[in-house]
Amino acid sequence: MSKRINQERENKLQPIRMQKAIEEIEALKFVITKQDKTYLQFDFRGHTITFFPYSGWHTGKTIKDGRGLRKLLNQIKEKDEKG
Repeated sequence: MSKRINQERENKLQPIRMQKAIEEIEALKFVITKQDKTYLQFDFRGHTITFFPYSGWHTGKTIKDGRGLRKLLNQIKEKDEKG
């Protein structure tokens, strides 16, 4: 169980944000390698990227850690285009 103050809000939004993140990441032709109730993982440039949809936190060796699905997707697009 989460330690967040508003667990009801988290329980309501978590599945929605998870589905949106999966759709957006798969639209960029990446495969989700691991998925849990709170996070998902996929490979980018040979390293695992972890994304927590509710908080928006993303981390991994080939990207700059940060918060927000849009920021993660933009980083991946930019780095993928550069090669």
